[in-house]
Amino acid sequence: MYIVTGGAGFIGANIVKALNERGHRDVLVVDNLEKADKFKNLTDCEVADYLDKREFIAWLAQGRRKFKAIFHEGACSDTMEHNGAYMMSNNYEYSKQLLHVCQERRIPFLYASSAAVYGAGKVFREERDHESPLNVYGYSKFLFDQYVRRLWSKRTAQIAGFRYFNVYGDRESHKNRMASVAFHHFNQYLEHGKVKLFEGCDGYGDGGQKRDFISVEDAVAVNLFFLDNPKKGGIFNVGTGRAQPFNDVAVATVNSLRQAEGKSALTLADMCREKILEYTAFPDALRGKYQSFTQADVGALRRIGYKKPFLTVEQGVGRYVQKLLARRKQI
Repeated sequence: MYIVTGGAGFIGANIVKALNERGHRDVLVVDNLEKADKFKNLTDCEVADYLDKREFIAWLAQGRRKFKAIFHEGACSDTMEHNGAYMMSNNYEYSKQLLHVCQERRIPFLYASSAAVYGAGKVFREERDHESPLNVYGYSKFLFDQYVRRLWSKRTAQIAGFRYFNVYGDRESHKNRMASVAFHHFNQYLEHGKVKLFEGCDGYGDGGQKRDFISVEDAVAVNLFFLDNPKKGGIFNVGTGRAQPFNDVAVATVNSLRQAEGKSALTLADMCREKILEYTAFPDALRGKYQSFTQADVGALRRIGYKKPFLTVEQGVGRYVQKLLARRKQI
């Protein structure tokens, strides 16, 4: 049996689907469905069982079932969540409990970290000198990475942590405001015929802030690489190694939708001139807490043997838009 915490969530549900595609149906999904819409992420997946997150630790303690690995994707990922006690309990203490169970039973533990650990830094390398989170979400992920580092020399089984950069792709609609820019642009364009981005900040022009945008397809592929290589472990950036402006995401989304409509592609200048792309004031609530630039240093990931090329924004968003359109037709 494979266990996927956060298995009804964005990356977790994609991992469940990928395991199914490998022929694995003995998958236990652990999640909290108080926000019930997440169940839709699993309707095309095959799972052996579902367990509420709050019952999971007690279930593990009973030790009745053997399992092959835990994919720990369950976390509160809302960077605007201000309840630090909740964030540390949900993201830090819970992760520690699962890690210790896996170490006691010598089971691989593959877990979600975040590029938020780097804060406003300009170097995104898996080293302590470059880690300084801007919010309590980033701090919860950073502190668990630190905990893993302290335990590293005493590990009994594989531990692999993945510092996800800006992940976008299928099965994220339940994330609402925390869903990717590509998802919001898809819906904005279909509803209003236009998309919106923030005005410039931190020295960047309108829509010019740059992030390392990575398709969920690639994020899942990295997880499966480590599942297939249980002797490899560590803490790794999961990004493309390319920083692209938010404007690129807007252009890729709009042009993918225009292509589906049989229309020709437009340039960024065309979209601005025709008011298909508009810029809104940068929110005061995000000032000082916003990463205007991220770019994963993927050197460690490449050195450990992950060779697969990553999708560009244009490639990944194009594939994502096709999936979103296909899902709309099914409704």
